[in-house]
Amino acid sequence: MLDRRSLLAAAAALALPAAAEEAYPSRPIRIVIAYPPGGSTDLLGRALAQRLSELWNGAAVVVENRPGGGAIVGTQAVAQAAPDGYTLALGNNQTHASNQAMARTLPYHAVESFAPVARLASVHHALVVPANHPARTLAELVAKGRAGRITYASSSVGSASHVIAESLARRFGLDATHIPYRGGAQATQDTVAGVVDYFVSTWPQVVGLVREGRLRALAIGAPARLAEAPEVPTFDEAGAPGIAVDAWFGVWAPAGTPQPIIAKLAEALIAIVSEPAMRERLSGMGFAPAPLPPAEFAAFQRAEVARWRDLVELTSIRME
Repeated sequence: MLDRRSLLAAAAALALPAAAEEAYPSRPIRIVIAYPPGGSTDLLGRALAQRLSELWNGAAVVVENRPGGGAIVGTQAVAQAAPDGYTLALGNNQTHASNQAMARTLPYHAVESFAPVARLASVHHALVVPANHPARTLAELVAKGRAGRITYASSSVGSASHVIAESLARRFGLDATHIPYRGGAQATQDTVAGVVDYFVSTWPQVVGLVREGRLRALAIGAPARLAEAPEVPTFDEAGAPGIAVDAWFGVWAPAGTPQPIIAKLAEALIAIVSEPAMRERLSGMGFAPAPLPPAEFAAFQRAEVARWRDLVELTSIRME
């Protein structure tokens, strides 16, 4: 039989997790983004962190950029963090789907090492060229790539921008050389400067530069032309049907994070992207709110990993 002291100790031990969950958050929350500042994931992360802090009465929510290794460095940092809800990953289809499908080995498992919190938004990809590039249509870019060597940028090896650009090159027989960058911001800068011929970017990354006339969009991976850019044809209209895939963004915690914390985070984040003001803000940046709660997000992620395995077979892109 247990004595009174043992019973009290056991009761206290059982009460601790509940108390911790009720107090959450009681210290700063770190949102790790596996890319440099200025990219689409970073833009979304900072908007969400600011609003989450406001929603939780000034709780500290800090964005930490941890780029490197094709988005593996920052993602690994979250996988290895304490499962207490204070270290989160804001990632996308690369960090939690395509890398798993393309890498021969990873220091974590994109599905099993994480607890999905919520899918939040999606964006279209657009093919852009420098403003002074001779190609004014996708057909003209294809003709240039068939006549001689051209170059294309990507945000990193194995990213959606890489896969889409390489798929385009293979479909049309382009003599195209891949130049990978450490994030979309740097790739965008070099495209503006004319260092490369084209770049398949997320729309939020380049929409401002297209509006300013510093980049020219030749096609966008949307089902119909966008109201804010009616002059940009879809990939289907431009003669490359089925070439583009949307990027999606979500939040994960380390595997083993208590479910009450996951639920509280999911409720808050989904509420944020559902607010009219936030929806308008995200839309202005090129994002489409696309919230999914934890269980549905988990099923969606598993399906995406399988889809990216098929794309790997098509493009033969591998991460060593």
